[in-house]
Amino acid sequence: MTATRTAAAEIPAARTAPASRRNRRLSAAVLGVAALAAAGVLASGGSPAGATVLTNCAANPVSCGYPGATNTGVPAGTTLKSVPGQVSSGPGWSYNATDNNVTVTGNGTVLSGLSIPCTLVIDASNVTVNDVQVTTSGAFGITLTHTKGVTIENSVISGTNATTGRVDSAIDDVYGDSTGMVIKDNNISLFRTAMQISTGLVEGNYIHSPGYIAGDHTNGIVTAGGTESMTIEDNTIFNSLGQTDAISLDAASAGATVSNKTIENNFLAGGGYSIYGGDGQSNPTSSIVITGNRFGQNYYAKGGQFGPVAYFNPAGTGSTWTGNIWDTTAQAIAAPTSA
Repeated sequence: MTATRTAAAEIPAARTAPASRRNRRLSAAVLGVAALAAAGVLASGGSPAGATVLTNCAANPVSCGYPGATNTGVPAGTTLKSVPGQVSSGPGWSYNATDNNVTVTGNGTVLSGLSIPCTLVIDASNVTVNDVQVTTSGAFGITLTHTKGVTIENSVISGTNATTGRVDSAIDDVYGDSTGMVIKDNNISLFRTAMQISTGLVEGNYIHSPGYIAGDHTNGIVTAGGTESMTIEDNTIFNSLGQTDAISLDAASAGATVSNKTIENNFLAGGGYSIYGGDGQSNPTSSIVITGNRFGQNYYAKGGQFGPVAYFNPAGTGSTWTGNIWDTTAQAIAAPTSA
């Protein structure tokens, strides 16, 4: 009989219950000021009204209120049932031995407390995935197919190792037509692409430690552009490789419109450029808001290997670059002057 697995094996014991990222960041800043001041790691600048902000947060993002290993994923102590060894079906879902995947077909299904060693296929709407661990070396960790209102939260999605066992795409809207997604407070690692979606809310996730197979282009969050509203906020996204990005808004085809995307209050580091701002193929862009982000220099002095941002057009209607700072100094990063 398969032994019951617990999240404690994957998530450090210091994990606390999820909280608002903005509230947690504020609390960490307030509580940590005195200690960090004594260590000489506070700086002024790069924040509204010259407020004092924490610096050198890359070694432990949680200490500065960002998502990290101890405040994302399945809460420590949560008992997970192994699929298919201990459970192979439930209301609205079942394990498919032929395809070696778990498929959700029931609208409104709540999937919780499971350890899944294969792809999770969500083929229904208003589904909630909570306190679930998905570990696979396959093409996908979790897929969404023609869905509405799916929430994926407090879960761990990863490959099986950092090389041939990396998952190709940890979370993927495979047809690009799902809407209303909420993806929050997850711990995602050992991937080629952590997340491929183009609309909805992505909040409070810890995306880190990508895998790599020769020839990979490695992405944190990559979109297919489009005009649907999308907010990417309060995430930690660390891509230790010199390609491709932490966040890419670029459309897949030349000339396609990219608009209504907000990148706010994230902690970003690595990639060729940490952010691709949408007009990589001379795409018309508007309402691209990049504000309040912290750029780590833990891999490259320029944030990404070549810089913090590329292909952002500040002349796009409604597009702004404000309040973005370096992690090591808290100094403001100047707005790009051209696409």
